[in-house]
Amino acid sequence: QVRLVESGGGLVQAGDSLRLSCAASGLTLRDYAMGWFRQAPGKERVFVATVSMNGDRTLYGDSVKGRFTISRDNAKNSVYLQMNSLKPEDTAVYYCAAARRTLNTVVFVRNSYDYWGQGTQVTVSS
Repeated sequence: QVRLVESGGGLVQAGDSLRLSCAASGLTLRDYAMGWFRQAPGKERVFVATVSMNGDRTLYGDSVKGRFTISRDNAKNSVYLQMNSLKPEDTAVYYCAAARRTLNTVVFVRNSYDYWGQGTQVTVSS
């Protein structure tokens, strides 16, 4: 059974940093592109960042580019999202997702992902 478990969310002030973690089990992480998405209340789930199977290719949503960094450690079956200079508009539930791939590509389309975590809440106060 595949499980993705996010952690590291919380309540912070604008300008602060947070590091989200995603622990994967039941799959071989190196066979998957990984991504982070977020969903604010009343809004759709949107793309935040993705990293390729090998970890050498990344892609970011425009709203987080330059502030967030995605990384992975296949040996630890984990993916991370370092979030700096947080803004109130970053407030959302953040989801980790896995997309099975045969090529070392990034994946930014939500429907391309095969597995999802339950999410972790990030709240940024002004």
